[in-house]
Amino acid sequence: MYLTDYHTHTRLSPDGEAPLTEMARAAVQAGLSELCVTDHYDLMQLDGTPFTEPYDWDPAVEQLREAQAAFQGRLTLRLGLELGSAPFFPDRAQAAVDRPEVDFVIGSLHNMTPEAGGGDFYYVDYKTPEICYACLDDYFGSMLRLAPMTCYDAMGHIIYPLRYMNLRSGQNVTLDRYQDQLREILRLVAQNGRSIEVNTYNGRTVADWKPVLELYREAGGELVTVGSDAHAPDNVAKGVREAYALLADTGFRYVTVYEKRVPRPVRL
Repeated sequence: MYLTDYHTHTRLSPDGEAPLTEMARAAVQAGLSELCVTDHYDLMQLDGTPFTEPYDWDPAVEQLREAQAAFQGRLTLRLGLELGSAPFFPDRAQAAVDRPEVDFVIGSLHNMTPEAGGGDFYYVDYKTPEICYACLDDYFGSMLRLAPMTCYDAMGHIIYPLRYMNLRSGQNVTLDRYQDQLREILRLVAQNGRSIEVNTYNGRTVADWKPVLELYREAGGELVTVGSDAHAPDNVAKGVREAYALLADTGFRYVTVYEKRVPRPVRL
């Protein structure tokens, strides 16, 4: 089985811990065939202030080449980026990914809209269901704006806020009231030739993806990547095998890999 992890972070991310060589070593030990590094570049800071510095690709390219040399013949390595808040700064988002070295871009939303204060969803105190649903209203409104854009290849962690609402804060929030919005988002993703990712959150949220995958298939979607969202070597590939099994159970036949932003299906 050709196992892939298409959402990982190195020490080049503000919350990453290890160089790419260590992440690659963990990938080989976990039996992966391909690893894509997707370090963070968010266009908004944690408090919602715009981040205006351009992404520095040079260290990313340097560590990729070092890791490729060290693991040649044992692991395919790809250079990616997790791009945050693209709908709010479309020109800057497009400029960030217009580099020939880039293989893959995740389009993610970590912040609320500027109109809602722009704060990172991580820092919200989800003490009531009302707060949760207000944040989700904002989140999926932004995702509708992101879906037709061309600066990304995979729509990142669609169920992202739930990890903090339910797993961390003990709420029991569902996406039932967002089914129509999700159908439209997933239709636009599929129509746009983009993919969605099954983000395992280090193996903690695999089963939660089944309803989204079912809606995506209904919308005609076929392109899916799988990522652990690992920020340290110990979490590389966690949940990947289970995600592959879920994809197969939901009717998908392929996982998607990328080279120079061109998708290629790989049989599960």
